[in-house]
Amino acid sequence: MALLKPGDDFPALTLTLAGGGRLDVPSALAGDYAVVLFNRGSWCPYCVAQLRAFQRARPELEEAGIAVVSLSVDDETTAKEMIDRHRLTFPIGYGADADTIAAATGAFVNPEPRYLQSTGFVVDPEGKVVISVYSSGAIGRLVPEDVLGLVRYLRRR
Repeated sequence: MALLKPGDDFPALTLTLAGGGRLDVPSALAGDYAVVLFNRGSWCPYCVAQLRAFQRARPELEEAGIAVVSLSVDDETTAKEMIDRHRLTFPIGYGADADTIAAATGAFVNPEPRYLQSTGFVVDPEGKVVISVYSSGAIGRLVPEDVLGLVRYLRRR
């Protein structure tokens, strides 16, 4: 399990989306910057707060050309309930196999119950990792303001 570093190719992942469909990351996000979030599940107040913060910032993120996607081990019903309850409008994947995702990305996995710890990536328009934020527990995660500032800086260079 190797951690993804800046400049690494983000691995190809297929997210099964709540409400139907699939999303191939990073190929479906090519041409724009993207935030890929792994969250612990809808039961985690810190994860929900992070997702709600990205939802509130969505207009600014879209204006800056930044897409957002999220993934957890939640089942589809639980994921849909969270989406509806918090009015989330970006793609939310469910049913992730924690061990497969960890092997591809280096994300930490909680042993029992088995779920992904909070992990976030900013991916550039070519599918390369710009920054990775790994947490081994409930706290320590990407926030929209930092992502916006980083992408604005990168675009000015």
